[in-house]
Amino acid sequence: MTQAATDGATDLDAAIVRGAEAIGGHVASARAAIGQVIFGQDKVVDQALLTVLCGGHALLVGVPGLAKTKLVETLGTVLGLDARRVQFTPDLMPSDILGSEVLEEDAHGRRSFRFVSGPIFAQLLMADEINRASPRTQSALLQAMQEYHVTVAGQRYDLPRPFHVLATQNPLEQEGTYPLPEAQLDRFLMQIDVDYPDRDAERRILLATTGAEEAKPKAAMTTDDLLQAQRLVRRLPVGESVVEAILDLVRSARPETAEKTVADKIAWGPGPRASQSLMLGVRARALLDGRFAPSIDDVAALAGPILKHRMALTFSARADGDTLQGVITKLVERLG
Repeated sequence: MTQAATDGATDLDAAIVRGAEAIGGHVASARAAIGQVIFGQDKVVDQALLTVLCGGHALLVGVPGLAKTKLVETLGTVLGLDARRVQFTPDLMPSDILGSEVLEEDAHGRRSFRFVSGPIFAQLLMADEINRASPRTQSALLQAMQEYHVTVAGQRYDLPRPFHVLATQNPLEQEGTYPLPEAQLDRFLMQIDVDYPDRDAERRILLATTGAEEAKPKAAMTTDDLLQAQRLVRRLPVGESVVEAILDLVRSARPETAEKTVADKIAWGPGPRASQSLMLGVRARALLDGRFAPSIDDVAALAGPILKHRMALTFSARADGDTLQGVITKLVERLG
């Protein structure tokens, strides 16, 4: 490498360090601000922040009453985003989300169509109970989540940037729900499982939410801060060992390339989007922890949330009592 190239690389590294230090302070403030409102869900909060830092979308899965909706509302306020909410119901139509054209007549009797935008034209869209709507309506989000624009009556309409979908979902064993199509599941960067809080956290919830005053979220970042953080995430260096670990993990979760003992358990496995999501996720996790480069530990920590909704077990594996999380845990152990 020439001296000029070496100096250029050094300058780039220094710029990344300066950017990480500056953005790291904003991210830490945002994490603390969310923690003032959401109790006992630190892991869930971190994963939601990671998703937004990566510029992706997340699916929050849990029974009602675990602050999934409140978390999304709080994220919008803390990150300074224009947030909107859509309550998904069985009779919801795609036009209720995307918008539609209306026929108008001016003072001279001339008629023309005008596009009236739907709630999807926001920086943070909360799709509440997304699995209560029909697959037809769920699919209305597909183009938006992947391409960041929608098409109505042949016309393209770009969405605001940044654009994130944070969807909440009730467990499928509850009545009145529809499974999400596999193609749509793959668009979610990660699946965030929301569990019950522990006893101490639930005590805090009781005391903080049943009094005369309730804590309100406060803005800790601006839209420009978030966009800068998203750009920085993509610039953080990733070591070759981490890249190899990501490839090993994702490929070992596919029935075509997995070991025989694992391949017999997997009906279908994750595609390249899983590898892309892990590459972004490990960088964002490093930034969230104040580090300048990710490690294999980051790959292990994010394997479950990123792979779980991109895989399915065979009938025989489920009959034997195997779970997706159990299979993923075994695959992570082999990373060594």
